[in-house]
Amino acid sequence: MRIDVVTIFPDYLAALDLSLVGKARAAGILDLRVHDLRDWTTDRHRTVDDTPFGGGAGMVMRPDVWGRAIDDVAGLSAGTPDGDEARAGAVHLVVPTPSGETFTQRTAEALATEEHLVVACGRYEGIDARVAEHYRSAGMRVSELSIGDYVLNGGEVAALVMVEAVGRLLPGVVGNPESLVEESHGAAGLLEYPVYTKPPAWGDLEVPDVLLSGHHARIHRWRRDQALRRTAARRPDMVRALDVAALDRHDLEVLAEAGWSVVDDRLDRAGHGGS
Repeated sequence: MRIDVVTIFPDYLAALDLSLVGKARAAGILDLRVHDLRDWTTDRHRTVDDTPFGGGAGMVMRPDVWGRAIDDVAGLSAGTPDGDEARAGAVHLVVPTPSGETFTQRTAEALATEEHLVVACGRYEGIDARVAEHYRSAGMRVSELSIGDYVLNGGEVAALVMVEAVGRLLPGVVGNPESLVEESHGAAGLLEYPVYTKPPAWGDLEVPDVLLSGHHARIHRWRRDQALRRTAARRPDMVRALDVAALDRHDLEVLAEAGWSVVDDRLDRAGHGGS
C-alpha cells in the first residue's frame, strides 16, 4: 500500500517513523510519504489560504494549491483529463474533518484494502469544498472522515490515527496476526477482555485463578464473558449491534445478568421495551 499525507506541518507526522508503522515503512511493507503542501504554492509567501467568501471568521485553504498537490501525488495531469480516469479511480482521497462520517474499525478495515491513499490535512476553517467535489467528479473515491465529536486545530492528529489504524492491518505489520482478532472493535463486535501479566500478585490484587489454570476452554469462556460484561457496561451501542443469532446460550445469560434481554430478535436493556 502507498499512503501520501499532505500537510503544512510535515514534522507533525514524524511519529510515523516510530513503532510498528515505522518498522513497516522501513521494511517496505508500507510506502508512506509525507509532503509539505507549501511546495505546490506559486507565490513568494507560499500562501495556502485566503478569506472565506460570504464573510466569517478564519481562513479557508485554497483549492488551486490543493489541486496541484493532489494531482501530483496521485500521478494525475493538471485538470484530470479523460486519460487520467483510470488512475483517479485507483486513488482514495481521505480528508480528516470534524464534519465527516465517523472513522471506525470497519472504516480502517475497508481502507486497508486500498492500493493508494492520499490524506489531505486541512487547517484553519478547512479545505475549500470544491476540492472534494472536483475529485469525486473525476472518478476518485473521496472520504471525509471524523475521528470523534470534537474539533482539533488541524487534520494531522486525525491523520496519525487513521494511518496507524490502517497500517497495522496490513499483512506483516503486526507480529502476531491473532492479536488483531480478539482486540476491541474486532470482528466479534466486543471490547477486549482485561489482560494481565507477571507478577501474579501485585499488592493486594491477584490475577484471576482461571488464567493460571492452563485450562484453555475455561480461559476462553472467561475472556468471552469479561468481554461481554465490559461491552455491556461501557458501550451499550455495541451490544445493540450484536447479531443475536451469533450468540450462544451462555452469552445471553451473561448479558441478561448485565441487564440485557432479547426483544424482537435484537438486544435491548431489560424493561426498556425497545426504547
